[in-house]
Amino acid sequence: MNRDLRNQLHLEVTDGVPMVHRPLIGVTMGREKSQRFFGLNLFIMNQTYVRTLEQLGALPVMIPLHMTEASLRGIFERLDGLFLPGGEDIDPANYGAERHDLLGATDKERDRTELLLTRWAVERGMPVLGVCRGAQMINVACGGSLYQDILSDRPDLTKHDYFPPSFERYRISHPIDIEADSRLAHALGQIHEVNSMHHQGLDRIGYGLRVVARADDGLPEAVEAPALPYVVGVQWHPEELAKTDQMSANLFYDFVRAAAGPWRSQAPEGWAQQFRVGCAAVVNSQPVTEYRNGEHSIEYQPAYEQRCN
Repeated sequence: MNRDLRNQLHLEVTDGVPMVHRPLIGVTMGREKSQRFFGLNLFIMNQTYVRTLEQLGALPVMIPLHMTEASLRGIFERLDGLFLPGGEDIDPANYGAERHDLLGATDKERDRTELLLTRWAVERGMPVLGVCRGAQMINVACGGSLYQDILSDRPDLTKHDYFPPSFERYRISHPIDIEADSRLAHALGQIHEVNSMHHQGLDRIGYGLRVVARADDGLPEAVEAPALPYVVGVQWHPEELAKTDQMSANLFYDFVRAAAGPWRSQAPEGWAQQFRVGCAAVVNSQPVTEYRNGEHSIEYQPAYEQRCN
């Protein structure tokens, strides 16, 4: 990111930031078998995510897969925010669907790791930013579902899968309309142009989430959790645009500032239990009863309890 752009964002020229402290942001990783290093199993990460977060004030830390739940929880308790990057498709078993013929590669261990972290973060009210797969993970973690292949499931929609190497990662693919009263509009404005590298999309919207941006064909492009300090998921890849586009950089900076802020005291009273009950109700297609003062009127089934806890 160039120095002029960072100055426009009111950041110091050095890596110091005008915050009380630099927040520790957990970034989940992918994995692959190395062709270069004798078939070793490697954890991988797109460096652009990490560089963008660091340049805008965060202290990013990589979260590997294959950890016990107790070890994962130990890392989580030290975080100020959670970043969910792009990657492979999410296994439809996580939202109660059969596998589609056009479903891409999945990684059950990454799904498990991100579902645990995302649900813990949403229950706690910890700031979360999800990009592409990350936005889809936020939705699934809140009881939502996905189109496994957009053009097969919704032939009335348009192309969204402008993947490399046929297309550059920073290629602008289409505009989006953003709700004026959303947190996203604060960072990006109401009309924004985005790149697009996804063949899956948001279908049933999870509990506590609101669609705050749509493509011109109506497909959801972003969700937020209005009741919480900061939970935002976007379907495009702003990290590829933030190098030269101030508004895309603003999105990351807004997230970093939220993670550095007093979010621990800002989640609604009783939110964790309300989220568990509401998530289960969404999965079970039941009406959601508001949770207040420690009481609720919905009993949720064990199968959904496992999926939403």
